Amino acid sequence: MPNSLSIVILAAGKGSRMKSPKAKVLHEICGREMLYYSIKAARALSDDVIVVVAHQKDAVIASMERYFDGLTFVIQDTENFPGTGGAMMEVKPKHDNVLVLNGDMPLITQHSVREFMKSDSDIVMSVIELEDSSGYGRVVIENGHVVRIVEEKDATDAQKEILTVNAGVYAFKRSVLEAYLPKLSNANAQSEYYLTDVIALARQDNVEISPLIVEEVEFKGVNSKFDLSIAETIMMDRIRRTWMDAGVIMQLPQTIYIEEGVRFEGESIIENGVRLCGDTLIANSHIKAHSVIEESTVRDSDVGPLAHLRPLSVLKNTHIGNFVEVKKSTLNGVKAGHLSYLGDATIDEGTNIGAGTITCNYDGVKKYQTIIGKNVFVGSDTQLVAPVEISDNVMIAAGTTVTSGKYESDMLILSRTPIRRVAGFFTKFFGKGA
Repeated sequence: MPNSLSIVILAAGKGSRMKSPKAKVLHEICGREMLYYSIKAARALSDDVIVVVAHQKDAVIASMERYFDGLTFVIQDTENFPGTGGAMMEVKPKHDNVLVLNGDMPLITQHSVREFMKSDSDIVMSVIELEDSSGYGRVVIENGHVVRIVEEKDATDAQKEILTVNAGVYAFKRSVLEAYLPKLSNANAQSEYYLTDVIALARQDNVEISPLIVEEVEFKGVNSKFDLSIAETIMMDRIRRTWMDAGVIMQLPQTIYIEEGVRFEGESIIENGVRLCGDTLIANSHIKAHSVIEESTVRDSDVGPLAHLRPLSVLKNTHIGNFVEVKKSTLNGVKAGHLSYLGDATIDEGTNIGAGTITCNYDGVKKYQTIIGKNVFVGSDTQLVAPVEISDNVMIAAGTTVTSGKYESDMLILSRTPIRRVAGFFTKFFGKGA
């Protein structure tokens, strides 16, 4: 891992335009908080990643520590030192080169971060070229250097024609930050300390500031729920493309939802409308249309259409058909063709689960296990009242309720109410005119 770059990620803001009680950087894109993606890109390039937090700081820190070790968190004093410049005042980077990212820019990539390190300038400032720059502060560039940033309200008519705007990511020499952060003032309309003022102060001293033209899509900030949806669409396209390039077949890929934690092995087929969530692994399997798989492992199996694997399900060499729900169960070499619920169960190879089978795993207080051995034939409309254990080579007749206990090998399990036949009942109940 490079040891010449410190990366600071600003993640202290509330994000009022998100219209949510949740901190902005904790809103999810493809199953992970947007701050996760900024840290992921940073950790690939630096051993010194510093995250500045304030609003809901405990929740933000706890969330990121689920994914990453060795992060440094700095708590911003927003009461006395608000703003982006204030966020940097307590940061102590250990390397001479310091890159400042934003926690609400989840689409930035490692490639884009590396571009900042190709310049020896004291400051490298990201800029975007827009077709319509109205509403943005303009970045004035002369002879390949940034000479000033002009807010639109202060811009001349000629400056308003400039298409380059500030993208909000900067690389500084640490010495520049040390020299100019103490000189920042909050004598402005918002009473905040702005990081952009470091650039203005440095420019007054003829410090070299180089512009870096970046792609708008990667430096797009997320400020609203609409922005969130656009960013998720872009991220989802990246995820799907990555896995298709790795050999996964996707039918109508734009209809398939795949989260960041999903992994594939070998060659799998994913049909249209599938939803793959959490830490899911699909290996050499066929997931059929409109199935949902959550935090589960599927190996050498087929699932669906219209099936649901809930968290902690493990399938190997198994067929799961339509309208089958599996929850926290391990199925090895099993066939469950349709209309069944299998929860808190372990089922071994050669076993067939008939339509309408239910594991009754919850008594209202506790969950219980159902264990089914090899080569068991479970007839349709069977209820297995856990805790129950079925040995190998057992047949369960259709319509049977199997109550708690252990059932030995080589037997038939049968429970049915005898049929009653009452002659003339239909006419008696509905009348002769029915």
